[in-house]
Amino acid sequence: MEKIKLTDLELKVIKVLWDLEEASVNQIQAALKIEREFAITTISTVLKRLKDKNAVDFRKEGRQFIYNTLISEKETQSSMTSNLVNQLFEGKSSVLVNHLLEADAFEAEELERLKKLIEAAQKRQG
Repeated sequence: MEKIKLTDLELKVIKVLWDLEEASVNQIQAALKIEREFAITTISTVLKRLKDKNAVDFRKEGRQFIYNTLISEKETQSSMTSNLVNQLFEGKSSVLVNHLLEADAFEAEELERLKKLIEAAQKRQG
């Protein structure tokens, strides 16, 4: 899988496209307006960068371009998490998990879920 690296704003735009499945620049701008107002030119520039990264595609509908994402949420999470682990935690997922545990980043329910995931992973590995 090709590494996916997205800026904060690129990720926000991709999330809008995941939610809407496809959208025009105006629709993306409207969806982002809840958090912060971005100029149409800013959204257009971000979409061009995402197109250059093969993260989105578009089709022309009348005078508008309708954008859709070419990357799934799961593959983006996987790739960006892998980048984070490699850059900050020397490629060791256990160091990341340890950091999260020490920071009390998990609620009790999440810890129980993690225990089950670890047990399932251990069974798969033999």
